[in-house]
Formats: sequence, structure tokens, C-alpha cells
Amino acid sequence: QLKLVESGGGLVQPGGSLRLSCVASGSALDFYIVGWFRQAPGKGREGVSCVNPTGGTTNYADSVKGRFTVSRANPKNTVYLQMDSLKPEDTALYYCAALRDYSGSWLPCDPKAYDYWGQGTQVTVSS
Repeated sequence: QLKLVESGGGLVQPGGSLRLSCVASGSALDFYIVGWFRQAPGKGREGVSCVNPTGGTTNYADSVKGRFTVSRANPKNTVYLQMDSLKPEDTALYYCAALRDYSGSWLPCDPKAYDYWGQGTQVTVSS
């Protein structure tokens, strides 16, 4: 079974940067769509970014476009989320998740589409 572990969260001031990592084990990520999601207290889980198996296609939520960058290092079985120009509203528990890509015809950033989830890493943006 695929296992995902996120790391890299922490406390950062507004305008700062963090890089989150999602490391997979139990299976290769080469054939999986990977998404990043976040959930703030009292709010639902929202899609932040997603990336296709090769890393050649990415999607971003409007709220993070231009500030966050998703990338993947398949030889390391790792996906990253580089977060720059962080804002207090970015504060949330961040998750990575994976979905086996059977068709290659879509790239969802909807959490309902994903099957495998990490435990989450907390990102807090505060001065």
C-alpha cells in the first residue's frame, strides 16, 4: 500500500517561505497524480495544487497561483510544494495525497478524487 509522509511545516512570518515535502513509500509515485490540500479550522479541505505523474502539467488554486510551486522528483519518490510570499490566510494543516493515473485525461485538484493521504503538516503564518 502506498504511504505518504509530509514534512516541512512550521511557523513563518508573513512574506516568508516554506518548502513542504511529500515522501512516498510502498509504491513508486511515477504513475500517480499527486495533490496538495489544506484545511483550516472550521473550514473544509481545499485543493491547493496538483501535478501529473511526469511533472509536466500542474494546476493551482487561484488563491496560491504565482506564490506556490509544485514539483516532483520521481527518482526520490518525492513531491514538493514550495510556498513563497506566505500570507496569514495560508495557515492550515497541509496534506499531500495521491491518485493512480489510469487514463491521463484529467488532473483533479478535488480532494474527493484522491485515494491515499498523508498525515498532514501544520503551516502557521503569523507575525
